[in-house]
Amino acid sequence: MEPLSWAGALTFLNLPFVFFASLLVVIFVLSFVLNAFEGDASNAKVFWKTGASLTEHSNKALAVAGILLILIVLAYLILGALLGTGAGIIGGISRQLIPVWIALVVLATVSSIYKRRLGLYGKLFDSVIGTIGFLIVMFWVFVAIFGAFDLILTHEPLSQVSGMKNKVPGTPLRGAEDGDYLYYLLGGDNLARDVFSRMIKGAGIVILIAPLATLFSYMVGITLGLPAGYYGGRFDTLLSFFANLILAFPVILLFYLLVTPEIVETGLPQYMAVVLFFFPLIFFAVLINTRLKQQPAKNQMWLICVLVPLAIIYAITINAPDSKINILGPLDFFNPAPGVLVVFVSVVFVNSPTVFRIVRGLTLDIKQRDYVAAAQTRGEGPWYIMLWEILPNARGPLIVDFCLRIGYTTILLGTLGFFGLGLPPESPGWGSTINEGRKLLSIYLHPALPPAFALLSLVLGLNLLADGLREESLRD
Repeated sequence: MEPLSWAGALTFLNLPFVFFASLLVVIFVLSFVLNAFEGDASNAKVFWKTGASLTEHSNKALAVAGILLILIVLAYLILGALLGTGAGIIGGISRQLIPVWIALVVLATVSSIYKRRLGLYGKLFDSVIGTIGFLIVMFWVFVAIFGAFDLILTHEPLSQVSGMKNKVPGTPLRGAEDGDYLYYLLGGDNLARDVFSRMIKGAGIVILIAPLATLFSYMVGITLGLPAGYYGGRFDTLLSFFANLILAFPVILLFYLLVTPEIVETGLPQYMAVVLFFFPLIFFAVLINTRLKQQPAKNQMWLICVLVPLAIIYAITINAPDSKINILGPLDFFNPAPGVLVVFVSVVFVNSPTVFRIVRGLTLDIKQRDYVAAAQTRGEGPWYIMLWEILPNARGPLIVDFCLRIGYTTILLGTLGFFGLGLPPESPGWGSTINEGRKLLSIYLHPALPPAFALLSLVLGLNLLADGLREESLRD
């Protein structure tokens, strides 16, 4: 078999793509310069029938060039999905990702139709930047989901094929048997493993750890930050001291310290998990009880329905075979890959103090508002006021920070993987894959670039999503 080219039968789209991509860059630079000097003589009104300024013309040209470039990219993807490897490497990748494209289209369509009923999430689709960011993030979420079930993988991420070491993208598989995918779409790495499949599988690691660890950080930060800001006094001083003490360490250095093998062997991360993972139980118990305390039967039902599953998840999460804490023994049916719990706990521990300070600062501001005083006058308890009056009115900044913090966590995970810390060396995490590929970067670009672009695109999507959410929350 002949090696695949990048575009195959879609070569006719290459020239328009390069032209409009170059044009977009030129117009963007011009628009940036004109916006920077807006109001100067160089940007005076140009009366071309419309009387629009140079800045307005450049912005319109930027939008048109961007739309045309997006249409060309869509043509690559749609035609590639139809033609498969007949459209080269792009076609092969696009066809493998058909489940992802379908899921994205269905999600975007349904969300757009019912956006007026979906609150802040629906309003997100009124923002172009927010919509783009959301679609990029959801692309990787769907990649992680379908990749976990091996629906879009071409090969096993850890399997090695003789003769495929450092092969360039589009190389036919040597000794292919019935049922084998016939190509290494993005080439092979230095151990003859498929780069495309490892990139897809690596998305699952990031999507699993980053959002969940950030969510747990928020559980800890909110549970401690609300009372610290509301009550003040010695309690606030003590918690703020410990938060500032943790934040005094450089984040990367603290992260490295927590995941080093010597610290892991002491069992410290697992003991930290016992404490940190208990906060969601506290949070939901107080949340439900303060809301339904006037309805004992309903309160008890909800507490049982929510806390019992959480308690089971808590027990099996902190439990680990052959470790300092093994309370469940053979009953533990959840055994994640070595290092996942350590990285997870480290992310929660590092992020929690920052979340605490944000929540504390918002609480100090919001507790002075009239509606808080009205709730106090009605006789509402402190925790009810914190969770049902203050917290909902702090959701805008917290949601934006949540998205940004997932991006920071993604970068941290990539950095840890790059230095070989946390997850096992054979893990297909993006950071470790970039590290393995960079050793031969001067000779072979293809092993390191795909995971690097994947990491870049996910963080970019999260930042754009945060910008869109900030824009919409300010309109409320």
